[in-house]
Amino acid sequence: MNEEFMGYERPKNKVGIRNKIAIIPSVLCVNHIAERIAAKIDQAVAIRHPLGCGQFGPDFNNTLRTLAGLGSNPNIYGVVVIGLGCENLKSKVLAKNIKRSKKPVEFFDVQDIKGGSIAAIEHGIKIASRLRDEADELVREPFDFSNLTLGLECGGSDSISGITANPAIGIVSDKIVQLGGTSILPEFTEWIGTEHILIDRAVNQEVATKIHETLTGFIDHLKNIGIDFLGVQPTPGNIEGGLSTIEEKSLGNIAKSGKAPIQGLIDYSESPKTKGLWLMLEPGLDVESMTGLAAAGANIILMTTGRGSPCGNPIAPVIKLCGNPKTCEWMDRDIDIDASKMLTGEATMEEMAEIIWKKLKLTCNGQTTHSELLGFNDLAIWRNSASPFQYMHCK
Repeated sequence: MNEEFMGYERPKNKVGIRNKIAIIPSVLCVNHIAERIAAKIDQAVAIRHPLGCGQFGPDFNNTLRTLAGLGSNPNIYGVVVIGLGCENLKSKVLAKNIKRSKKPVEFFDVQDIKGGSIAAIEHGIKIASRLRDEADELVREPFDFSNLTLGLECGGSDSISGITANPAIGIVSDKIVQLGGTSILPEFTEWIGTEHILIDRAVNQEVATKIHETLTGFIDHLKNIGIDFLGVQPTPGNIEGGLSTIEEKSLGNIAKSGKAPIQGLIDYSESPKTKGLWLMLEPGLDVESMTGLAAAGANIILMTTGRGSPCGNPIAPVIKLCGNPKTCEWMDRDIDIDASKMLTGEATMEEMAEIIWKKLKLTCNGQTTHSELLGFNDLAIWRNSASPFQYMHCK
């Protein structure tokens, strides 16, 4: 059977499952202006963030790459970039980076608009309205799943996640890869203790070496600066949920990636270079992680949460799954798929994977997730002083 979904054709052979207009401030000073504009435009999202000024070096580059990646995501039809005018992350530079995706992009600075904020809001609404009219002319068309990029996420994990929802997602991730698509596993601090498993799945020795040196270098780096990683992971919530060690948490985390070969490692918010399964270097904070996934091009995110989480994303729909019966009952309007049926014997692992697959297809075709219905557009950019790849050289 030929597996397809209905999506929107984008330039450079990309396909979106949403048809949004992104209003992106280049600096936090104009967040409110971006929000006012987005509020007046159907299917528009404001990418609110606290950065864009006073940054330099790797930190600056990380913010620029992430914001440009969010604007370039295939779920976005067109972008309005708004700057203040005196920040170092210039609206013109951000717009230029997004234009590499060949989608419609316009920019302006508030300090160049006579009349200040009110006039800037009106100016932005005019631009966004025109982009909205253009986007509305597009219709959904059938595409195969080689055009989809899947993000894999977990948050508020408990001892049940690693034996229910996570491995069920792994089956779906493998299916995406088998169909020629792309899957991304972030949260590199939650691979610790499972290095040997990931290394065995590397497509070549270069990738295997990179996995080994990045993780061992990270641990050595923490030791050198006097930090005990066991005081950070598992988190207090993980421990209350029954997880006792980072190895136990990591085994559950990597289960989301199935058994597919690992093509390589990418930096935070960096797009995969080829199809297949990729590992993203990101420290495991839910909202930052999903921001990085969307910036890397993920159309859709599967998120497991044992203890419950209301998080969403402004760019990529987030399907939340939970294997804990109590959480599914208490947070039923946040959870999209009740994976606790695997515990009660109502569904096997394979049957749950099929349930997830059907939900994923429906969401790709336009069905809204709980976080979308609630309007939960959470976003945070990881502030890293340098790339995690630095840890390869710390030994």
